[in-house]
Amino acid sequence: MASFILWLHGSGDSGPANESIKEHFTDPVFKSTKWGLPTAPSRPITVNRGAVMPAWFDVTDVPITSKSVRHDEEVLSAVKDVHSMIDKQIANGINPNNVFVCGFSQGGALAIASVLLHPRTLGGGIIFSGSMPLNPSIKEQVVPEATKTPILWIHGTDDQIVLFEAGESGCKFLQELGMSCEFKAYPGLGHSLMDDELEYFSSWLRSRLLSGGGVVQQKRGCCSQM
Repeated sequence: MASFILWLHGSGDSGPANESIKEHFTDPVFKSTKWGLPTAPSRPITVNRGAVMPAWFDVTDVPITSKSVRHDEEVLSAVKDVHSMIDKQIANGINPNNVFVCGFSQGGALAIASVLLHPRTLGGGIIFSGSMPLNPSIKEQVVPEATKTPILWIHGTDDQIVLFEAGESGCKFLQELGMSCEFKAYPGLGHSLMDDELEYFSSWLRSRLLSGGGVVQQKRGCCSQM
């Protein structure tokens, strides 16, 4: 079946540098999967003393916590670009339930914002070492269809860039909206991707494609650990 996986990289990275992620998607169910691995525009980053690098929006403080300053205007501008990528695939015939928005770090933050503000129910949002990049008041703009999109949130307990508590807080916020958010903690993992995470990511997507769509029974539990 046709599906679309949109992968959003972290700040300072690029889309092509993440091509190897595809190696974890060898199951036949992904045979007709299209991938989007865009590169963010280059911009000065405050936390790096104005150095210019690819980033979806500015970063003003590190580590990122659940109380970090939100820059809604820049995030919302990036969300519009992500929605354009998603909507192009839907217009080309991909079922919204087979569209998955994923990302690492800042890319994960943008992924969750994009899922929350999309007018349709998508197949899922997968967040690696991310945080909620929008103020809590954003819930007023979230339509019921978006709250049916299931979320997988993966975070290392020793992350010193985006703190573990920021991930936990983000998942709890989604659950308060009535969303299904599975929070998977990786003990000892810092701010990085590892093969075990990507294999679980692949398995999670596979189960949703085989079930015929992304809408699953609501989960209320917060955390699971390996």
